[in-house]
Amino acid sequence: MPVTSEPRIDDRDPASEVDGPALPINELFASLQGEGVLAGVSSVFIRTSGCNLRCWFCDSYHTSWEPTHAWMGLDEIVDRVSEFDADHVVLTGGEPLIHDEAVTLIDRLSDRGYHITVETNGTIAPPPETPIDLASVSPKLASSTPTPERPPAGGENDGEQAGVDDWQQRHEADRIDYDALTALVERFGFQLKFVLTGREDLPEIESLIADLRAETGTEIADTDVLLMPEGQTREQLAETRQAVAEVAIESGYRYTPRLHVDLWNDAPET
Repeated sequence: MPVTSEPRIDDRDPASEVDGPALPINELFASLQGEGVLAGVSSVFIRTSGCNLRCWFCDSYHTSWEPTHAWMGLDEIVDRVSEFDADHVVLTGGEPLIHDEAVTLIDRLSDRGYHITVETNGTIAPPPETPIDLASVSPKLASSTPTPERPPAGGENDGEQAGVDDWQQRHEADRIDYDALTALVERFGFQLKFVLTGREDLPEIESLIADLRAETGTEIADTDVLLMPEGQTREQLAETRQAVAEVAIESGYRYTPRLHVDLWNDAPET
């Protein structure tokens, strides 16, 4: 079972608590990479709080819709990572690249020899010299946009409904940034990972991939495009994964499981 560092929840200004550069950390734990080309690899996950988008199906509600975190200094984060027996580190969120110090942390971890995966929604591109081994880019499709009829799973009251109304237009306007996507593809090893809510998402994916291929000289093979079923529990995945697998077979794109859900269902820190 994954092991957590159990950071204390604290929303105060980091300058009052931490000396030196810091990041808002929601979770820091060891587990198996559950998705993508490195599925099954033992990894340390550093989950930052905060996101510039608001997908209705977000499986990390506590990092976006109601972000919670403890401010941790970069030195402390690196020390915590070194306590685990893993060579791979996954920086995830939320959207980790909204934080300037994320790049500094990546530099420090790379200097220690870790393989670095950054999980990003593709709206922000770090500098080309950033030592990212795998940019796991998950562009958000139109089906991700929250609506009054499709609120986030964690929304349970009128206040959350107001949040849905506020975020609907912002999310839809910001969810795709072709300049950032092109830069990520050109600068780093990459995978393009799409959450499918249904077969009707495929035309948008194909259009987006065609546009990216037209914008960059970097080859984007069909096997660089991964289709992932939407679902936060085993029961939800059981309803969606066969249809997504069939779409992958028909399209020539790659199917990716969600091993952490199969193994630990919707438990935190997995």
